[in-house]
Amino acid sequence: PKVKTYLEEGAFGPLADPAAPAAALLSHTALIGALRKTLSQRLEELGLNKIYDQVDLPLCPVLAEMEEIGVLVDRGALVEFGEMLSQGIDKVQATIYELAGEEFNINSTQQLGRILFDQLGLPPVKKTKTGYSTNAEVLDKLRGKHPIIEQILDYRQLTKLKSTYVDGLGKVIGEDGRIHTCFQNTVTATGRLSSAEPNLQNIPIRTPLGAELRKMFVAGPGMALVDADYSQIELRILAHMSGDEKLIEAYNSSADIHRATAAQVFGVPLDEVTDEQRRNAKAVNFGIVYGISAYGLSQDLNIGTKEAQGFIDSYFETYPKIKEFLDNTVAQAKEKGYTRTLFGRIRPIPELSSGNFMTRQFGE
Repeated sequence: PKVKTYLEEGAFGPLADPAAPAAALLSHTALIGALRKTLSQRLEELGLNKIYDQVDLPLCPVLAEMEEIGVLVDRGALVEFGEMLSQGIDKVQATIYELAGEEFNINSTQQLGRILFDQLGLPPVKKTKTGYSTNAEVLDKLRGKHPIIEQILDYRQLTKLKSTYVDGLGKVIGEDGRIHTCFQNTVTATGRLSSAEPNLQNIPIRTPLGAELRKMFVAGPGMALVDADYSQIELRILAHMSGDEKLIEAYNSSADIHRATAAQVFGVPLDEVTDEQRRNAKAVNFGIVYGISAYGLSQDLNIGTKEAQGFIDSYFETYPKIKEFLDNTVAQAKEKGYTRTLFGRIRPIPELSSGNFMTRQFGE
C-alpha cells in the first residue's frame, strides 16, 4: 500500500507509462523508501546492525570496483585450448564408436544405456522411469569393467570444458579483453560470496586439463595475480568458538595440526605418528566440522563403519568441548529455527522442524 501511495502521489514525478523500464526503476526506489523504517527495525531486533554496517555495506563498493575492473583473459590461448579440446573430443569419440561397434549419440542417456547394458552386457547399477541411469555415479561404479567407461568419462570431461568454459567464457569477453562477472553478497544462505553471468568461482582445477584453463586468466602489463588462502580456517574457527583448550594448544604448539590431533587421538608421541594415522586424523578433523557420520568417514577412509565410529568417539574424548559446542549449536538451532555465525549473521535452518527424519538429520 505504501508503494502505491508513493507512486500515486507522484513522489518521484509523473509516470507517463507505468510499464516503462524507468517506471519500474522508480517503483523499486519507492519500495526502498517504503521499507526503510520496517527493515531498520527488523535489523535492530535481530541484532544484525553490526554485520550490515561493518561487513555487508562496506563490501558493496569493493565488489562494484572488482566488477568494473574485470578479469583479463588471454583470448588467443583460450581459442587454442578450445581447438585442442575439439581434437581430443573427436579422438575419444572415434574410440568409443570402435569399442561400441557402432556410431550412436553419446550424449543420449537412452542410447548410451542401450550400448552399455544391452549390447556390451555390463551390469546395470541404477534404473530410472525412462530406462538405465548413466550418470557420473553409475559410470564411476563401472570403472574397470570395460575400457569404454574411461573413454566416456574422458568424453564428458572434454565436452564440458569445451561448451561451458571455452565457448561460454569466449562469448562474455568484453571489448576491453576482460570478463566482468557479477559478484553477489546477499544470495547464498551462508553469507558466502557468489558469482554469476558468468560464474568465475567454478573454474575447474582438480584435473590437469581444468588447471590448464586457469592459465587463460592473466594479469595486465606490470601486474601480477596473487593467490591467497586461509590456513585451515574452519578448524581454527572451531577451536575459537568451542574454546577447546587441547585443540587451541595443538594450534599454538604445532605447525602440523593433523599430526598433533593424531598424537592425541591415538595416544602416541608426536614424532611416532604414522602417515596413515595422520591421514585418518585429517579426515576426522575436517569431517567433524560438517557433522560427518561414521558411514561417511568409513567411505572416505575405506574402512569399516565400526572402526570409523571408534575414530569419531576417540576424537570427541580428546576434544570434549568440541562435542559440547556442536551439540549446543544444534539444540539452539532447533529452539530458534536458525543459527549464527561468529560475526552474528543468521542462517535459518527450516529443515530442523521437518516431519521427515532424513531432512532433520541433514539440517543438524
